[in-house]
Amino acid sequence: MIFAWTAHRFSGGALALDVANSVILRHDIARSIDRFAADEQLASFSLAAAEFCAERALFREVLPVAPEDRLNFIALREATDRYFRQRVLTGNDDRLLADLLGKLAVTLRNARPDGLDAATAHSVLRLIAMPDPERLKICRNCGWLFIDRSKNKSRAWCDMGVCGNRAKASRHYHRKKEDAT
Repeated sequence: MIFAWTAHRFSGGALALDVANSVILRHDIARSIDRFAADEQLASFSLAAAEFCAERALFREVLPVAPEDRLNFIALREATDRYFRQRVLTGNDDRLLADLLGKLAVTLRNARPDGLDAATAHSVLRLIAMPDPERLKICRNCGWLFIDRSKNKSRAWCDMGVCGNRAKASRHYHRKKEDAT
């Protein structure tokens, strides 16, 4: 299945989170979709990241992950998602951090310096050292990870134009339905 990489797909606020969010409906195994399942999708993600990613100013160009490094990259993506999701839900978990750091080490040892995998690893390191870790959140609608950059730290959705509108439309529908009964 071919997907379009739009600005919405880069709502995480950091390349590492956008990579982690490449699994759609991660919490629903039956409907879950891995957008990196096809090699061409992973390659086109690199091009889109250079256009839409919040951290695009940190790199001029991001080369696709080399085929021989694909499995390491997917392992890094999964470790990133597990660690930061756990960090949002319960705080730090040293075992998950150790696993993530191990995946980072493998990635940085093997990746091309201008590859998507190296850029993602550097993004993960910036997130680990983030001075305001409570700004990292999980979208109430789709379950994606994102950085809340709002002034009062009250953002609830990864993208107001998509998830926020869906949540508001759902609330409106249910209110009208209750009023009708």
